[in-house]
Amino acid sequence: MRILILGGTVFLSRAVAVQALASGHQVCCVARGVSGQVPDGARLVVADRNQPGELARAVSSESFDAVVDVATMSLLWVRDALAALADRVGHWTFVSSINVYADKATAGQGTDAPLLAPHLGSTGADASPDDDPDVYGATKVASEYAVREAMGERALVIRAGLLVGPGDPHDRFGYWPARFARGGRALVPDALDQPFQYVDVRDMASWVVSAAQRGLAGVFDGSGPRGTLGGVLDAVASAVGAADLTLVPVSPSALLEAGVSPWAGPRSVPLWVPSTHVGFTDRDTSPALRAGLAVRALAETAADVLAYERSLGLDRPRLAGLTAAEENELLARFG
Repeated sequence: MRILILGGTVFLSRAVAVQALASGHQVCCVARGVSGQVPDGARLVVADRNQPGELARAVSSESFDAVVDVATMSLLWVRDALAALADRVGHWTFVSSINVYADKATAGQGTDAPLLAPHLGSTGADASPDDDPDVYGATKVASEYAVREAMGERALVIRAGLLVGPGDPHDRFGYWPARFARGGRALVPDALDQPFQYVDVRDMASWVVSAAQRGLAGVFDGSGPRGTLGGVLDAVASAVGAADLTLVPVSPSALLEAGVSPWAGPRSVPLWVPSTHVGFTDRDTSPALRAGLAVRALAETAADVLAYERSLGLDRPRLAGLTAAEENELLARFG
C-alpha cells in the first residue's frame, strides 16, 4: 500500500510510519520537518499546514491507498487535507480523542455517549490541548464530522485515550517508571482504585496500519482494557522498581490542599484524576479490542519507557510530576 501520514515525525504519527514501513508499505510523510526526523525508509514532503493550500501543493496529483491524520487541534488542517485528497484515497484514519465526550464523570460509556458541541472557529496556530481541553475536544468533534461527511464508509475515527511509550513528549506515564527506578519512599495518590486505561503507542500504531490494510471503518474508543491506577502502578513497580522501593499513599484531599495538581503539569501526581473525570479513564473499549487492537504486557511498556527516560536523563526538568524536593517536602508532611 501507499500510505500518506500527515505528520510522521513525533510520537504517534512517527510510530505509525515505523509500523507501516515494517509491514512493507510505501510511506510518505507530510510535515514541516522541524519537530523531528521521519523514520529511515519514509519519504518526507515538506509543507506547513498552517498555510492554506500548502498540503495540496505538496501532494499535487499523487494518489494514496490510505491517509492517516493526527491533526491535533485544527479544523482548517482537516478540511484542507480532505479537500486535497478525499477523492484520491481509499481509506482515511483520523485520530481523535476521548476529550470529545461531554460527560466526563460517568464510567463505562461507549462511542454512543453525548459529544461536545463542535467548535467551528479557528483555534490558532499555537493552540494547545492543555490551554482548554473542552475547546480541544470540541475541535476534534468538528474534525470528526468533516472526515465522516467527506469519506463516508472509507473513514475510521479513533478516539484515542492515554497514549504511552517511548517517545512520549508529555512526561506523564514516564514519571512513574523513572520515579520507581530511583527507589526509596515514593509518594502515590491514595486513590488506587481509580479506574484507569492506557495504550502503548506502538500497539495503537500497529492497529492503525492493520485497520488501513483491512479497510476498517467506523468510530472506536482507542485504549486498552479497563483497570485501576493501583494495578498499573503496582505492575510498573514490579517491572522497574528498585529493591528498596516503598509506596506511600497520600489522600487526594491532602494533595489538593498542598497545591498538588492531578493528571499532569508542574507539581502534579501524574495519571491521578478527580472523580469528576473518571469518564475519561474508564471507557468501554471492547469494540476496539474485538476489532484488532492488541495490547502488549505492561511490563514491556514500563521497561521500554524507563530506557527512554534514562536516555533523556532521569534528573531533567519534567513537564509533569513532582521534583525530588517537592516529593520530599510532601512525604515529610504527610508520610
